[in-house]
Amino acid sequence: MIRTGLSALLVLGAWATAGLVPAAAAPSPVSEAPASAGLLSAMQNDLGLTKSQAEARLAAEKTATAVDGKARRAAGSSYGGSWFNADSGTLTVAVTSTGKADAVRATGATVRLVEHSARQLDAAKSKIDALDAPAGVASWHVDPKANKVVVNVVAAQKNDNDVQGFLARARQAGPVAVEETAKAPQTFAAGTVGGDPYYTGNVRCSIGFSVYGGFVTAGHCGQPGAGVRGWDGSYIGNFQGSSFPDNDYAWVNVGSGWWTVPVVLGWGSVSDQLVRGSNEAPIGASICRSGSTTHWRCGNVLAKNETVNYSQGAVHQMTKTSVCAEGGDSGGSFISGDQAQGVTSGGWGNCSSGGETWYQPVNEILNRYGLTLHTA
Repeated sequence: MIRTGLSALLVLGAWATAGLVPAAAAPSPVSEAPASAGLLSAMQNDLGLTKSQAEARLAAEKTATAVDGKARRAAGSSYGGSWFNADSGTLTVAVTSTGKADAVRATGATVRLVEHSARQLDAAKSKIDALDAPAGVASWHVDPKANKVVVNVVAAQKNDNDVQGFLARARQAGPVAVEETAKAPQTFAAGTVGGDPYYTGNVRCSIGFSVYGGFVTAGHCGQPGAGVRGWDGSYIGNFQGSSFPDNDYAWVNVGSGWWTVPVVLGWGSVSDQLVRGSNEAPIGASICRSGSTTHWRCGNVLAKNETVNYSQGAVHQMTKTSVCAEGGDSGGSFISGDQAQGVTSGGWGNCSSGGETWYQPVNEILNRYGLTLHTA
């Protein structure tokens, strides 16, 4: 009895308590290596790396993640943001004051002098968040490398009067750059099909990360109180909290013979990955996603704190990636190495032609609902 439909990290099922699930269905053990063989394989396939290059990149990203917090504290109010350079394997930190440069370099980061601090850019973005965005505006985020707020507009609608009016108002809020995107973002929920991870009503979504007492997922997948069924149709629990739009997160309690494990599933084609924490990866870091439709996919972190303008309304504080996704992947887990990053929200494109996908950061979800991530 091989489970082929259960996504990112939850459990076995009601049968497990009766001892009817064979050992082959248990989560695969993962060593203390930089990552599982499956994660390394996905990085090689999606990022064009060799195994040794993937291992070296994960090691460099782990160091950069540790340096990032120290550098932010050293920079103080002059902090202008940071990003990871995959070619050099280093973290760059922007600062507005030359007086802070040496202290930041002492943490192991490289330094770039910029005009605007992260606090100033965040304030400008907050003003833009308060504007009503037309459908032709896809998203906007603070770009520390450009030291501006980047507004992404759908290429085919860039000359639309409403789009141009929005950009004019956005420029009054602070330094703005405009970039084009191929399509408008959409969520990745799907209608019910057989053999998939969890269902609520006629919607199929993917499980994100195990927390003590349940799991986190996307908010657009269900409303508070909605019942959730597992891959085998048995009852799991109910949505205990859900927010969409404005946010896109939710959590579901687990019971009735189901339990949680700190694992992101590899779908039988790659090894499962243990979850050991939730340290936030920097912009530029590699990241992989597990979902019930397209399984393991990898890419890079492109932007943070991005506001995404879905047709249902804007969602704030999202992270943008170059990872593809498709219908049914909503709610699934984004992971960098062995560190949980967030749950899949939406995007544009697909895994045949490519695209971009956003996730809601997992630490925000944990803080919002007072949950504790289940780690190995």
